[in-house]
Amino acid sequence: MSVSQIRHDWTLSEVEQLFNQPFNDLMFQAQTIHRQNFNPNDVQVSTLLSIKTGACPEDCKYCPQSARNKTGLAKEQLLEVQKVITAAEHAKAAGSTRFCMGAAWSSPNDRDMPVVLDMVRQVRGMGMETCMTLGMLTAAQAQQLGDAGLDYYNHNLDTSPEYYDQIITTRTYQDRLDTLDYVRSAGMKVCSGGIVGLGENAQDRYGLLRALANLEQHPDSVPINMLVKVKGTPLENVDDLDEFEFIRTIAVSRIMMPKSHVRLSAGREKMNEQMQAMCFLAGANSIFYGCKLLTTSNPEESSDVQLFKKLGINTEQGRQYSDEAFEASILDAVKLGSQDKMFYDAAT
Repeated sequence: MSVSQIRHDWTLSEVEQLFNQPFNDLMFQAQTIHRQNFNPNDVQVSTLLSIKTGACPEDCKYCPQSARNKTGLAKEQLLEVQKVITAAEHAKAAGSTRFCMGAAWSSPNDRDMPVVLDMVRQVRGMGMETCMTLGMLTAAQAQQLGDAGLDYYNHNLDTSPEYYDQIITTRTYQDRLDTLDYVRSAGMKVCSGGIVGLGENAQDRYGLLRALANLEQHPDSVPINMLVKVKGTPLENVDDLDEFEFIRTIAVSRIMMPKSHVRLSAGREKMNEQMQAMCFLAGANSIFYGCKLLTTSNPEESSDVQLFKKLGINTEQGRQYSDEAFEASILDAVKLGSQDKMFYDAAT
């Protein structure tokens, strides 16, 4: 496959063939395509902050923030704008180029939109890319966010269309697709991926990637999440996904969506350095920094710096750092965070 072969007509049998080829062949194909489209030693870095935590009315079976799941997560109101800006300043100091803000809503209330829009404008004014995930949007809300300068909107498909109603019943697959259409129409970039390890079968992993790759335009960013099992959710005892199957999912995502950033997202804390390195080799080129991903744990920035140094990986940064200056900025931000809560400390 060459750099020019962007497809939107994948069949399930073709996706299955990609997944099931010999592992070495799959990795070689994914790395070849990755090198055709990206610097193989660059990784885009984002930071994710929960700006409103808990009490979500949706029934997502994996989510500790659902009001229907008894996880002990305390409900928190929408954060004040200044607290968000302070967190964004720490994230920028730690080398993040994109600041992502997530709210546990089914969809945003119109009364909250002015505050949310102010967050977008102020973070963007700091020279950072902005991303939000607020649930389903109307066309009008998407346009408001676009007009405020929001760069990316995250809205995952989560799983295949066929398995979806086993995980979520309070919104439809079409609801999610409609929101993605509104986001594109408003001029924003799309961040959309899914979660593996939900108890789905291999066909559902094929179906998820097919649904993403067959969108009219590929998502600009494709987060691939490994389920983080949380006590009190219906999926707390689901069987672990084989690690090689996760790496294969990263590789096939890279092959099917050559120009998209593929994000190694939730579940990274339980991945050892060798597994993360294999994911980067398979074509992952985006991660989240930060000690929290909304309400679940994530590796500390300093451990990422150590891994990046071992692998010779650089971060895609808005301004240039020497290796020494970049590492110092990370460590300074971690120290500051230990004194002043670098990221929103939601309960797990």
